[in-house]
Amino acid sequence: MKPILPLVLAAVLLAGCNAGRSAMSGAEQVGEGLGDAVTAPLDDFNLRRQLIPTVLLQAEANPYDLRNLNQCTTIGAEVARLDEALGPDTDEPRRQDGSYRSEQAADAAARAALDAIRGTTTDFIPGRSWIRRLSGADQHSRHVQSAIQSGRMRRAFLKGIGMQRNCAPPAAPSWFRPTGRLQR
Repeated sequence: MKPILPLVLAAVLLAGCNAGRSAMSGAEQVGEGLGDAVTAPLDDFNLRRQLIPTVLLQAEANPYDLRNLNQCTTIGAEVARLDEALGPDTDEPRRQDGSYRSEQAADAAARAALDAIRGTTTDFIPGRSWIRRLSGADQHSRHVQSAIQSGRMRRAFLKGIGMQRNCAPPAAPSWFRPTGRLQR
């Protein structure tokens, strides 16, 4: 029984060290996002706008465009551009980042703190919804969401074309296994 005591003590100390690092990481995350949270009213007054990536604007203009996409490599490159703008697709397996529960808790606490700060800075604006409408911020927000939706639709379309042409991922969904000879 005595040999186990040092191992338990070492495990508790290591967990404590990890929790301290996680707390510091969460504090750094709050510090990095504090500027955006405090200046959130600038979005409501349309003085600061979220930029829409060009690939999403192109997808919004013509989500089914196949010009210059006659090879699996070009389809895969276009899907990669969309992945960069949108993040991973739903068919991609979740990445196991190897983070500890304390790190995940610190991230959640940091996000909650930033959301609270953002909420506090925007709640003091009387008639906020009217200000967003009159300033054009509401319309820009809808345009951003439309571009994101168009990008997702285009990515799905391209992966379907990739499957039809027997392309390997990323020109097709990650679960798709080409049969026979691959196209290039």
